[in-house]
Amino acid sequence: MKPNILVIAGHDPSGGAGIHADIEAIQALGGFASTLITGLTVQNSQNVRSFRLTDIDLLEQQAEALLDDYRFQAVKIGMTGSVTIIDFIARLLDRLPGVPVVLDPVLAAEAGGSLARESLADAMLDQLAPRSEIMTPNLPEAQILTGQTDLDDCGQALVSRSGQAALITGTHDDTDQVTNHLFTRAGTQQWQWERLPHSYHGSGCTLASAIACLRGHGESLANAVADGQAHVDRFLRNAFRPGQGQHVPDRR
Repeated sequence: MKPNILVIAGHDPSGGAGIHADIEAIQALGGFASTLITGLTVQNSQNVRSFRLTDIDLLEQQAEALLDDYRFQAVKIGMTGSVTIIDFIARLLDRLPGVPVVLDPVLAAEAGGSLARESLADAMLDQLAPRSEIMTPNLPEAQILTGQTDLDDCGQALVSRSGQAALITGTHDDTDQVTNHLFTRAGTQQWQWERLPHSYHGSGCTLASAIACLRGHGESLANAVADGQAHVDRFLRNAFRPGQGQHVPDRR
């Protein structure tokens, strides 16, 4: 059966990140994406210029319509944009008990530019992290969320606040290989991937959506994390450059 994944994220008109990336990644892995779009951004493959958040009443009406009709096998959360929207998402997740949730704590675009109107770190940690099975921040995001600088301290702090798991990606390191670390209460696991030559638009969205889709297929969390990274590596190796900025993963 094709799993139905609820995606809560922002829209990127350039097609590289956000809802576009989520839908493509989920479809590539045999899932179906239903979407709640938290905001419209003005961005391209080079940077974010501005954004406008979706009216909360409209989001609530859309959510009601979906819940009246669909059952979901997993949830992926990306750009939230405001504490008000985080409050809405938390209430929505409480109506989906037992459904695995993947939280990509988007604070800024990979090409540059803020995607939040206020500091969202505390609201994410207080309301979304405890309701999520796994968080997938890069190291700079993990440092902002926790106030820590050391990788291990960041990981332990995220697990302590959420009680679940945190996959901290090493895409922003200046190393020959990308090392991703999975932190859980049971310990730490890491994967190393060849650092590819380009900068990529939407790789974080793609990874979180891949993990969510694989969880929707019934894979264990550990297997979904490992397999999701392998799929993203394949997408990145086939990436292309549609504009003058970052490359976009070929999510097929």
